[in-house]
Amino acid sequence: MARGPDEGDAFVFDLVDDDVAARDAPTSPDGAGAPAGPAPSPGRKRRAAAQVAAVLAIVLGTGLAVDDARDHARSERMRDLPRGVTDVSSPLAETWVWGGAVGRGESTTDVAVLGGVLVLESDGELVALDPASGEEAWSVPLGRNADCGPMVSSVRTGPGSAALVCLQGHGAEREAIAVRPGGETSAPRALDAADARRYGQPHVGPDGTVLRAKRVGLLSAIDVGDAGCTDVGECTGTVEAGRDLVLRAEDAATGAERWTATVPFRPADATQCSRTFGGSWGGSANRLVLSGQLAPDTFGARVGVGLVDLQGCGVQASVTPDGVVLGTELEPGGGGVTRLGAAGYAATSFEGVARATLYAADGRVVGEVTGYPLGPWTTDEAGPATLLAVDEPARRLRAYEPDGTPRWDIALQSGGQQFLAQVGDTAVVSTGAGSVRGLDLATGAERWVWDGSAPASADDGGYFGSAQVAQAFTDGESVLLLTEGEAGGTRGLVALDAASGAVVWDRAGGGPLTTLDPTAGDTVEQGVVGDLVAVDGNLLEVTPRGVRGLG
Repeated sequence: MARGPDEGDAFVFDLVDDDVAARDAPTSPDGAGAPAGPAPSPGRKRRAAAQVAAVLAIVLGTGLAVDDARDHARSERMRDLPRGVTDVSSPLAETWVWGGAVGRGESTTDVAVLGGVLVLESDGELVALDPASGEEAWSVPLGRNADCGPMVSSVRTGPGSAALVCLQGHGAEREAIAVRPGGETSAPRALDAADARRYGQPHVGPDGTVLRAKRVGLLSAIDVGDAGCTDVGECTGTVEAGRDLVLRAEDAATGAERWTATVPFRPADATQCSRTFGGSWGGSANRLVLSGQLAPDTFGARVGVGLVDLQGCGVQASVTPDGVVLGTELEPGGGGVTRLGAAGYAATSFEGVARATLYAADGRVVGEVTGYPLGPWTTDEAGPATLLAVDEPARRLRAYEPDGTPRWDIALQSGGQQFLAQVGDTAVVSTGAGSVRGLDLATGAERWVWDGSAPASADDGGYFGSAQVAQAFTDGESVLLLTEGEAGGTRGLVALDAASGAVVWDRAGGGPLTTLDPTAGDTVEQGVVGDLVAVDGNLLEVTPRGVRGLG
């Protein structure tokens, strides 16, 4: 029982206004390009009021006050973590619906998180939704042929962006704008055609940058060796020499260069040198075509919040938002770089036994591990998490510290392992057979197993069979799993206690939840049909035709 204040006791509290604190803090990790006073996010005033209420509850002193305060602190901590949700202890219900197109007319659920709100492209606008209410927090009208980003699939959405970039207009009228928290936009900046010739075509980049990329060097340096491609893109042989690739990041608002990075050419199998391989960069990467579909200058990229992945003929590497090149030790086509959250990055080679080089968040090499490294999909801690490495040929599952120091090594029960969550002192992993296990984080000892079955509830069978886990979230106590049938059909939801594996609640098929279509008339019950994303501790479902809040 919490002790109440005795007569004569003095309690002194310093209550800091979140809005004031927000005005004093930069909106990006390094403060570059950030205004001194961005508009506060919609949830900040609510959170400040809740913090004051928690303090008053302790002052008043009831038996539940301490527990309530702890729960409040845990919930607030989860708001700032990727895939962190304030509460998943009870079955989800629809809390709000926003009906509108998501994306640019394609079947996509690409979104961004900026300043604590969900941001998406819809009908010629950049729209921001308050994750607690679904109300439009702000919108930015877009010009013709607009492309904003980085936007990523809500399945992979991680930490929020410091700023978004939109490119719009055609040809000589192409321009860039930066969009910062609160919907503040920079003045449109014309993209000079001379810069395109000198540095390459523009592409949206992370942290408020415009990226440009271009092959450099003499065409005479290209040696296609015995490589060749047919007119339908069937390629054989090796391209022995080619041109390096230079990636440049410039400030979207000012055009000032932030950094440049060079990715050297390495001999590559001709299958990586087809005009049909990968994607082009701004439509300009495949101009040099030899011998059918052989294109030794071809390259493309996938731009995310925390990593730019480059691939093409003789070049494969990843570049951090600060311009550090990772993965040049990998053979083109023989591996790749993955982001491990706060732990940094891993460059994994699949040649022979899988091995990975570990990098810190700043790009420094910190260690090496055997196996394919996995970071948790969700965690209740802000710092670097444990790494698990799957070594399927040796049938081993190993745990490492973020710097590669071994922690434990156990037998691998089946293939297809995924590191779903790290909550408290438990690591939650899934297997290719459809079961979920809780392992002691310190020793690897098995604590519990959930095999897809659950206590039958009144309105469904409560059985998930051999469904695989598609997404995972946590509130710091329970782990919420979105499961999916083998053929990508029926989806289900189950919340498991992270410490014991006990089923907190379950919904086969994900329902009952009401339809997203506001014109449907009578309420229609249906399960989760889209992808889930956590924004400021709120769980949202995103589909190509709308968004809804779940809580």
